[in-house]
Formats: sequence, C-alpha cells, structure tokens
Amino acid sequence: MLLFFQKVICVIVSFFMMIGGIFAGTNFNDKPKAYKENVASVEAYSNTLETAVPQTEIYSMIKDHFNSPLAEGKTQKKAIVIGYDGCRTDALTMLDENGEGGISYLLSKGAKAQIAYCGGVNFPAINTQATSTAPGWCSILTGQWADVHGITDNNIEKSNDHLTLLTTLVEDKTINSSAFYVSWDGHFNSEGKTYWQEKKYIAEKALAVNFLDAEDDAGTVTNTVADLGKADCTDFIFTILEHTDHAGHDTGFSINNPDYQKAFADAEKDGRAIINAIESRPDYATEDWLIVITSDHGGYNTGHGNMTIQERMTFIITK
Repeated sequence: MLLFFQKVICVIVSFFMMIGGIFAGTNFNDKPKAYKENVASVEAYSNTLETAVPQTEIYSMIKDHFNSPLAEGKTQKKAIVIGYDGCRTDALTMLDENGEGGISYLLSKGAKAQIAYCGGVNFPAINTQATSTAPGWCSILTGQWADVHGITDNNIEKSNDHLTLLTTLVEDKTINSSAFYVSWDGHFNSEGKTYWQEKKYIAEKALAVNFLDAEDDAGTVTNTVADLGKADCTDFIFTILEHTDHAGHDTGFSINNPDYQKAFADAEKDGRAIINAIESRPDYATEDWLIVITSDHGGYNTGHGNMTIQERMTFIITK
C-alpha cells in the first residue's frame, strides 16, 4: 500500500512540474513526442527507447572486462567511467561532427552507443526508484537497484552490505587500485552522504581506493588527468562531471536551452581531455582499456527525480 501511494505522489509531482514548466517558460516546449523523435534521430544508438538496457549493466561490463583474458599484445587491464551527470539521451543530437568531444571522438573510433534507463524499470512502467543522482550512480557502482542497495534518494548513507566495484575489485585482488573523482558534495565527504560508511570501511581495511573530491569540474578533470599521468595509474577510475546537471537545474534540462547546449559542449571537452590523457600514456599500446561514458539520469524543466521519459532515459558509450 505504501509503494502504491509513493507512485501516486510521483505521478502528481511530475504532472505539476510539467505544468509549472509550461507557465514558467523553462521547459523549452520539451514535449515527449519531440523528445522521442530527437532520440530516434541519433544514428549512433544501436537500440531504441523501447529496448533500452538498464544502467546497472555497466557494473557487469566493468567486472567482465577485468575478469576476461588479456587481448593479444596487452599486458595490463585498465578501465574508466566518465560520468556526465544529468545528461539527457537526446543530448547526442548535439555531438560535434568533427569528433572533437569525448563521445563524438569515441564514436568516430567505433565505440558502441546504447540507450539505457534509470529508475529501476524501463519507461513507460512507473519507476521504482527516484531518477536522482545518488540512486543512479549507486545502481551503476553496485549493479543493483535501490530496493537492494537502499539508496532511494540523495542524502542517504549506504550500508556496507552492498559495496561498490571500487572497493570489491581491490579487496578481492582483481585489481590493485581504484579511484572515485567527483565535485558534488553528496557522495562521500561527510557523515550522512552516500558512500561515507564505505569510505570508512576502505580506511579500516587499508585498501588502495582513493575517494577524492574537488571544488568543481575543473578540479575533477585535474585530479583525473594527474592520475592518468602516473606511470602506474589507477586501474579503475570513476569520475563524474557536473556541467549538464548544473545547467539543467539553473535554467532547464533541454537541448533547446543554450545554457544546456554549452554545458554539454563543456562536458564533451573535458571528456576528450581525459581520453587524450589515456591515449598519451607511454604504455597505452600495451594496456587493455575499457572506456565508458554514461549518465546517471536525465531531466525535465529544471529538475529530475520523477517519472517523465526525459528524466528516465540515459545512455552508455563503450570503447
């Protein structure tokens, strides 16, 4: 009964957000039909909105990568997830045609692009968890939805019953080290934040897992690139850029919003800088890299967390 009322409230909130956006003029005529048409126009996607894959599949991609045999000529496995927080699935209509950005560059090199979903189930089924930052990234890092990992919204402290790949891959000695580079203060920087208990667990076990926050996206890029510049860089890096989420909250999650357009371009610029750092490594030719670019959720009007298709769909780029 409680779950039923939660779903009803979710529907009501989403409806009033839509109405509010229309009257406030901030949804940029962001209609579901136009959204679907824009997503369908992205030729790079190998699937459709109807056949979207769960964002939890990234967990398996990373784990399978590290547990699979090395390719011929390769001596060490590495992986990185570059997160574009709050980046909508239709944002790929704004890709640079010259391959200058992170996603556009990977696609020019044969990367696979898939439409994915957050919220526990694919649209149009009513989502079972909030389309919010903490639940989305936690589902990717644990391979589970909120009914298992317990992060139903932001500002909830995850127990250590379901540790992230950052910790388990190091603890079981599959890899030597991992790192989590962010700027949003909701992840792990104080008590009550999502990974606070896991951060303490890492310290108690003296595991080679580095949780490091920065002031802004520029700091996150600096921390990530500095790591990649080391001779023996971290084996698994999870780094999150906030450009699109900040622009969405400030003026609107819409590809018709100039601020959101610029934010996506900035994310793409930073994503490419990180990829350039990987490819500039002296041992890059003998390293077996998996590069993933993804999003935790989309957005509608100036928010997210609810059930609109614009909030529910994400993407997974792998190379």
